[in-house]
Amino acid sequence: MKQSISLSKYRKSMGSSQGLKSLKHINTTTTKDDPRFKEEDQPLSPMARLFHEPGSNVYIVSMMGCKTKINPDVIKQNLVLSLVRHPRFSSLQVTDKETGNIKWVPTNVNIDNHVIVPEIDPNIESPDKFVEDYISNLSRSSIDRSQPLWDLHLLNIKTTDAEGTGVFRFHHSLGDGMSLMTLLLACTRQASDTDALPTLPMNKDSAYIKVTSVWSVLVMLWNSFVAMMMFVCTGLFLKDTETPLKGSAGVENRPRRFVRKSVSLADVKAVKNAMNVTLNDVVLGVTQAGLSRYLNYRYGEINRIGRGDHHDKKDFIPKGVRLRATFFFNLRATTRIDTLVESMKSGTLGRWGNQIGYVLLPFAIGLKRNPLDYVKEAKAVIDKKKVSLEPLFAYFVASLVLKLFGIKAVGKLNHKVFFNTTLWFSNVPGPEQEVTFYGQDITYIAPSCYGQPNALMIHIVSYMDKLTFVISADEETIPDPHRLGDDLVESLQLIKASALAKESTKDK
Repeated sequence: MKQSISLSKYRKSMGSSQGLKSLKHINTTTTKDDPRFKEEDQPLSPMARLFHEPGSNVYIVSMMGCKTKINPDVIKQNLVLSLVRHPRFSSLQVTDKETGNIKWVPTNVNIDNHVIVPEIDPNIESPDKFVEDYISNLSRSSIDRSQPLWDLHLLNIKTTDAEGTGVFRFHHSLGDGMSLMTLLLACTRQASDTDALPTLPMNKDSAYIKVTSVWSVLVMLWNSFVAMMMFVCTGLFLKDTETPLKGSAGVENRPRRFVRKSVSLADVKAVKNAMNVTLNDVVLGVTQAGLSRYLNYRYGEINRIGRGDHHDKKDFIPKGVRLRATFFFNLRATTRIDTLVESMKSGTLGRWGNQIGYVLLPFAIGLKRNPLDYVKEAKAVIDKKKVSLEPLFAYFVASLVLKLFGIKAVGKLNHKVFFNTTLWFSNVPGPEQEVTFYGQDITYIAPSCYGQPNALMIHIVSYMDKLTFVISADEETIPDPHRLGDDLVESLQLIKASALAKESTKDK
């Protein structure tokens, strides 16, 4: 049941491209002999159903740069033997007409319906802009529910940092970001040892709550109470300041621009060591600094001031800006890559699903004389969040509202909380080694989202010796997301210079 075209024929068809067209499909399907067809239809979990509610119809995209041209035949054949064998990637989401419940129903998968390989003119004037526009256009569409809700777009065109680009797209109901990232990595191997799975960096501060005394219990309870009250107020009436980063009503339905900016992981670690903080503290501090620089520029533009190169030397930001991020936490015990490899081999589900909580993370917006203050303030805030039950509380409230009032009420609650804040923020650790995806050496990995009721999402991922800021921006609200990315990079350099200068002073 499998038909293929030769690589030479594929290259010839690519070379004769006169526009954006689809290559001839390769009929590669799975059959009902797979173990997953022996399972009974399962209902979607409440969290999975939530991602089908209006205002919460979120898709995850994951961009991968490749060192060489991508061979679609090889990718398709390997996907059939791995990813497609996972039950969630080979099942339809079918609504029961009588009950209204949505169930997972296993189905045959035609891989050609999921792997899209457009023909691209190799002489296109701006390849980087073309790839960026292509990915942005994906955010204008959804995946037809008559097939499993994922696809992979292979763009064989040379850009600044890749010979080809792969773009996975998953509906968020398939799983949370950490699960999907780990599953994707289960399809990779180390470039230096193709029999070895990649490894993720160990987080020594992975324990979310550390109770060591009666006082620590009291602190945890107080922080949790304050967080709970802020959550309730945000769900009812408390909104962030209407800054140039705050999206307007209906922002979740508008297309996105995806921008990535990479920095040296060694620079981030240098700040971490100099200030005796965590990598997460540094990343949050840099984000706070970058947002402040960008807002200072935008407010200067609004006031027709600061159009020159010295706009960041004056503070145009209004006082008392409330700007918060919805910061996501994975509530599941660590998902192991090798476990998901076994799940794909056996065609079983294992531990899977959307098990995420979140905290409302305030950013102190404003220009500061000492760049290190951004990191210090971020550390103080996140340390309080670590000693609270806020992520569990958010998950519990969603579950409680679901039981009492149904899925529509949960959808409205989450939409209200998300819309009343300014941005989504998330970070996922990536492989420590260079990896290969079915023989394609990967130069970068950049996950993000669209469909969320915010104008901005900042996702941070590590890969080898790089740390990448991935920006998902509504261009109606944020017309220059590349500038925001540059402000994040510049902020790290300023913080690093200050940290090393302070450390040098101490050594004297």
